Amino acid sequence: MNQERTPIFNALKEYRKENIIPFDVPGHKHGKGLKEFANYMGNVVMELDVNSMKSLDNILNPIGVIKEAEQLAAQAYSADHSFFLVNGTTAGIQAMIMSACEPGDKIIIPRNAHKSAISGIILSGAIPIYIQSEIDKHLGIAMGVTVDSVKKAINRHPDSKAVFIINPTYYGAISDLAEITKIAHSANMVVLVDEAHGAHIHFHDQLPASAMELGADLSALSLHKTGGSLTQSSILLLKKGGINHAKVKKSLNLMQTTSASYLLMASLDVARKQLALEGCNLLAKTLNLARQARKMINKIKGMSAFGKELVGMPGVFDYDETKLGVHVSELGLTGFEVYDLLRDKYNIQVELADMHNILAIVSLGDDEKSINALAHALKDISLKFKTNKEIKKIDKILENPNIIVSPRDAYFSDKRSVKLENAVDEISGESVMIYPPGIPIVTPGEKITKEMIEHIKLWKKEEAQLQGTEDPYVDNIRVLGRDFND
Repeated sequence: MNQERTPIFNALKEYRKENIIPFDVPGHKHGKGLKEFANYMGNVVMELDVNSMKSLDNILNPIGVIKEAEQLAAQAYSADHSFFLVNGTTAGIQAMIMSACEPGDKIIIPRNAHKSAISGIILSGAIPIYIQSEIDKHLGIAMGVTVDSVKKAINRHPDSKAVFIINPTYYGAISDLAEITKIAHSANMVVLVDEAHGAHIHFHDQLPASAMELGADLSALSLHKTGGSLTQSSILLLKKGGINHAKVKKSLNLMQTTSASYLLMASLDVARKQLALEGCNLLAKTLNLARQARKMINKIKGMSAFGKELVGMPGVFDYDETKLGVHVSELGLTGFEVYDLLRDKYNIQVELADMHNILAIVSLGDDEKSINALAHALKDISLKFKTNKEIKKIDKILENPNIIVSPRDAYFSDKRSVKLENAVDEISGESVMIYPPGIPIVTPGEKITKEMIEHIKLWKKEEAQLQGTEDPYVDNIRVLGRDFND
């Protein structure tokens, strides 16, 4: 196939040339019905915000330009099929799990999986078999999972249907996916990969190998995160053999909107073309910028930018250098404090913070100017804001939870609200997660422990974003059991 083609984007441009008089949705009718917004955003954007029609195909059953665009994406990523996603990678992860697992089926999954994987487990009725990621005690963050931990889980639960792996983690750690895939397949289990932060890695040989290269059955990629497309646009990739294409399509059509944004799909089309034709050169530049940033930051007293030197440590088979993690707690500042300083004092927005680190994403859109601005801001922070405060180390994650009822059953059960501090030994009826990156502390169906509550309180004290609870301040949590005061 000709990777220079952009079928959806071309069809949209042809549509605009035709000066169609719209009597379909959306109701703004090329922006005329939303003038303030159209005047700011521009006429072209509004004229291309259109609905499915014969010339533009339909995402739920593509037979025209969307089908061709998906075939081009599959070829670019060495997959057999691809599905465009307009509900983000969340929809892809949920569809992966629903395609692999039926109610009661077991799925082996890292405890630090994204909230979308927990949602997929609830939707499918699957039973999670958690494996722990390795922890870097100095950095205080979770890395990948080891081959040994996956082997042990498979041996303990040989009736599992799937193994779920993150490739890479938010901070860039890569598990030995090739060996894990080999072991899982030999046990008749399919391999599902959350590749939300790895949409770019397929296109440069100095980056880790992608899931499709290594034989995984399904992988979901956020092209909007690192591939250049618009926010909320992603791709689901399939290798023939383990999971039926029709089943994936059926699962995905439960997740996706029937009113797919053509702006999002066209951006996927163009982003795929750019990666296929120019990705190697663009990513070479991106890697050089990331390496340059690390050199500058590692000269700043009290800061260290970590990366490839972690390879070989438990849970780190390889590393994605475009994830620029910076350890800052030696300044007597938390990552949250540095995150806020960068935004409030230097007009710089980084991706996330935790107790000890910040994470900046270096991608196709960066240049020396942006890299220098970040490095100079961090140097200024080290000179002006250093304290003697000791930052408490969080060098472990919670033990695998005691799952009392399935996440699906817990989700649909009667619940009552209790004070967080009074929830010890109760069965959780909702999730509590830190966002970003959306990793759960507790999920529905698990026994709440004292350690979980202490963990939640610690993150609350640091004003981290906690999500998942009905109470937006997480002072209360809903647990199983009827509340007769409702």
